[in-house]
Amino acid sequence: MTKVTEPFAAAPQLMKQWMAVSLAVQDSLEKSLTELVKIRASIVNGCANCINMHTAEARAGGESEQRIYLLSAWREAPCYTPRERAALAWTDALTRLSQGHTQGEAKAALEAEFTPEEQVKLTLMINIINGWNRIAVGFDLWLEQPARAA
Repeated sequence: MTKVTEPFAAAPQLMKQWMAVSLAVQDSLEKSLTELVKIRASIVNGCANCINMHTAEARAGGESEQRIYLLSAWREAPCYTPRERAALAWTDALTRLSQGHTQGEAKAALEAEFTPEEQVKLTLMINIINGWNRIAVGFDLWLEQPARAA
């Protein structure tokens, strides 16, 4: 069996600070939007732990199963608002930087739907979830989410 590094045990002070920043950033925009962004980035990054965690949190916050399931094909799904679509496009563009800098179109949509302050907040949120994805994937983390009744 492979030993899993527990980041909070290995570097408690830095992880507490990382968590504090994460919570501050996630609370800076509407909860439903931040959960969609977290799920989408986690899908792109293939982070099962974060997909599991944030779909459970989105459900608990009242998000529909349909909108959660369709995040993998959000561009073709008509169930997202223009603001959500702009956030998801920005999430894809920033999460996939290694595939090329193609954020121009996404930035135009972002600017149409978000104030400059909200653009920074959303960009920080995307950075935070991408960081968590890398921590979870890198250290093989899994946090079991309790099943919730429909």
